[in-house]
Amino acid sequence: MTVASIDPGREGRRWGALALIVAAQFMVILDVAIVNVALPSIKTDLHFSQANLQWVITAYAILFGGALLLGGRLADLLGRRRLFVAGLAVFVGSSLLSGLAWSEGSLIAFRALQGLGGALLAPAALSILMTTFPEGRERNTALGIWGAASGSGGAAGVLLGGLLTSYLSWSWIFFINIPVGAVVIALTPWLLRESRVETAERRFDFAGAASVTSGLMLLVYAMTRATQQGWGSNSTIVLLTGSVLLILTFILIELRSQAPLLPLRMFRLRTLAAANAAGVVVAAVGFSMFFLLTLYLQQVLRYSAIQTGVAFITITLSIVVFSNVAQTLVTRLGPRRVLTTGLLLAAAALALFARLPVHGHYFWNVFPALLLGGIGMALSFVPMTIAGLTGVERADAGVASGLINTSRQIGGAVGLAAVSTIATTYTGHYVGSHAGTTPLSGSALTHGFDVTFSVLTALAIVGALVAAIFIEPQRRVTEVEPQREEIIRPVEEAA
Repeated sequence: MTVASIDPGREGRRWGALALIVAAQFMVILDVAIVNVALPSIKTDLHFSQANLQWVITAYAILFGGALLLGGRLADLLGRRRLFVAGLAVFVGSSLLSGLAWSEGSLIAFRALQGLGGALLAPAALSILMTTFPEGRERNTALGIWGAASGSGGAAGVLLGGLLTSYLSWSWIFFINIPVGAVVIALTPWLLRESRVETAERRFDFAGAASVTSGLMLLVYAMTRATQQGWGSNSTIVLLTGSVLLILTFILIELRSQAPLLPLRMFRLRTLAAANAAGVVVAAVGFSMFFLLTLYLQQVLRYSAIQTGVAFITITLSIVVFSNVAQTLVTRLGPRRVLTTGLLLAAAALALFARLPVHGHYFWNVFPALLLGGIGMALSFVPMTIAGLTGVERADAGVASGLINTSRQIGGAVGLAAVSTIATTYTGHYVGSHAGTTPLSGSALTHGFDVTFSVLTALAIVGALVAAIFIEPQRRVTEVEPQREEIIRPVEEAA
């Protein structure tokens, strides 16, 4: 069956399914940024100690980053629509409980549950997109729309978080998820079809699931602790060593397992492996850029939360617009050229940020780099995702989606931990060499930020080299497209 023979009703339902997936993905990404803005209000209302406040973010990140691979494989085995609804229900329910939290412990527990819901939801959503749209032009178009939602969610969260926290209360940053999630759950039976791996014998890799989930959780926790205790502290070294041992154990288990959680044969796909490596860089650069720029605007230029959110509209709009441009370019040129270009543009934006002055002006010093950075991130995120799903068998759709999401989450955690350490260190060096300055002075903070942006510039260039060297050229990628279209369509029709 070819694309032309699909009836209009079925075609409309496919794009309706994409709308549901995009809405759910935007909600998950939005939640990460929106909570950061509300932390000061949460600290005051729930009487958080300064040491425990970071757990509002960390509890979510640990469960989300650690359980993504598990969620992806469960989606393949138990049903992608089923895991999508289950993850969404957990996410929405825990959002309600988070908004009603009455203490430090209750909010931290509910945020951890919310992270688990996101880990079940995100790979299931992406794998549904992957199995609904065949590899090539249609999937690229769908991923361009999905990428616009994913890439702009973080920036939109800063603005929306400032508005909700300022004019309502911090609880509404969680309550806003409830109507969106309820509508998506209600429409799911009408627009999404169930799909899963059909095998004669179902096996689940419990040992692999336990080792990789605990290893990734420990890694995210170690990254968070490193920002507080230092990379050379005993606790950080012990945690990092434990996470590495668990992940190595997972690899050994997968090599011997008859039904592996993550089939290592997938890494024989050079484009997939390189895309996940580039994904770590894209996430590290993107998360860190938002983090550092937010600090610069608020701590150096003295912007309010709402002013900071408005400032990010530039990058939000550029990501939305150029994510759809990116999918068109990938269809014509292949992911390698577009991803390489995107990372080089991101590097150029970071180089501009590395020149931020103490008494900066938004339109002269921040706006040009934000615009360029948004274009670069859009031209990076979309081709990275497309390349990470290229050539993957239908049976591995969920775990491939979990893998690309895990690469992003781990990259973001590592990036934030590293840039926090670098910025703090060089701010301290500046204070030590300039009498009369303090760690909170604009000059000291700006020096730390500028050095850190320079490091991120180099990292983006490394990512561009990885993409240019290891991702396969367009000819090799598209050779499988006609064959995959013929295989995938009948399976979807029978689902």
